[in-house]
Amino acid sequence: MGNRIQTIDVLRALTMFLMIFVNDLWSLTGVPDWLKHTAADEDGMGFSDIIFPLFLFIVGLSIPLAINIRFQKKETVAKISWHVLVRTLALLVMGVFMVNFESIYDKAMIMNKSIWEIIMALAIFLIWMHYKRNPKISKVHENVLKGVGVLLLIFLAWIYKGGSAEETIWMRTHWWGILGLIGWAYLLNSFLYLFLRKRGVLLLVAFVILLFMNVQESGYFEMLPSFKIVISASNHVLVMGGVLCTVLYLKFKEQGRGIISFLGIISVMGMVFLAYGFLIRPEFPISKILATPSWTAICIGIGLLSYVLLYLLVDILGYSKWAKPIKPAGTSTLTCYLMPYFIYPVIILIGFQWPEFLSHGIVGIVKSLLFSFLIILFVGFLEKRNLTLKI
Repeated sequence: MGNRIQTIDVLRALTMFLMIFVNDLWSLTGVPDWLKHTAADEDGMGFSDIIFPLFLFIVGLSIPLAINIRFQKKETVAKISWHVLVRTLALLVMGVFMVNFESIYDKAMIMNKSIWEIIMALAIFLIWMHYKRNPKISKVHENVLKGVGVLLLIFLAWIYKGGSAEETIWMRTHWWGILGLIGWAYLLNSFLYLFLRKRGVLLLVAFVILLFMNVQESGYFEMLPSFKIVISASNHVLVMGGVLCTVLYLKFKEQGRGIISFLGIISVMGMVFLAYGFLIRPEFPISKILATPSWTAICIGIGLLSYVLLYLLVDILGYSKWAKPIKPAGTSTLTCYLMPYFIYPVIILIGFQWPEFLSHGIVGIVKSLLFSFLIILFVGFLEKRNLTLKI
């Protein structure tokens, strides 16, 4: 087994490409139901319902590798813990601002919501740009730019109005947003791995507990209490599924055992979780919005099997050139995620509208795929000029 798991990079890039794509489906009509998100009260899941949990799984795949590298650099537990906290705070701040944009009521504000959105994206870029990659920017200039970004976010929060004409409200956590959910799940799982990394059995116990918490969130067992660790245990357990996958990989590598045996175990576990998800479906209907245990289990199974298929293709057979065009989505993932927050409001402000034939059915779907690909190409262009985000 090599030191670098290319599969994780490719899986991350592919998932971000698909995330941008499914997030653009709102702009289309005539989209097949199987591509969309399924309604909360409907028992089922569409293709769009798979992408976010797959990304959570990938976050988990990366946690052991990232923390181990820091230990190899002789960083202390305290320093690594601080790094985890800072990254979490960044994700939470971005998530809260993005969520509040969804419920903005700009008729009560001094600013159009599209302009508010652009300034928000700009502020995020100024605060979390990877300045160390650009030697032309001095430390003084870096601090000034970060300071401007912070002031812009404070200004946006100060002028913010949400709700409706009947009742305007200030910013609040209606939900934590995609980035916020990632942040909380990253925080818990990073600390679990940080303190239990040498006790794999306890990590497995934590995984089982989180699975049970997901079951109990609906009060399934009336005699037992239910609670959340800020967010649904579904998010935490999806990340932990990725953590355990990499922990097992590292264990096999340390013992010098064959990769095929490792992939065989992961394949079996993937199929077990798929079967488990469908087995409990009568008691817990599949629903992404409600984060039901059946949906969680099926998504863990999909994550594990996707990992196996890509590992065979990329790391064993060496077929990775096909992923090169979308590589920036795996190396500058956050930058790719942020780009639509610049693009959509600009399109609205200039009054641009796609021709109807480009916004409907199969042609519209192809347009959204190209849109996602063009964003990644542009981020690759920025990446080569050391303009990318890092938290």
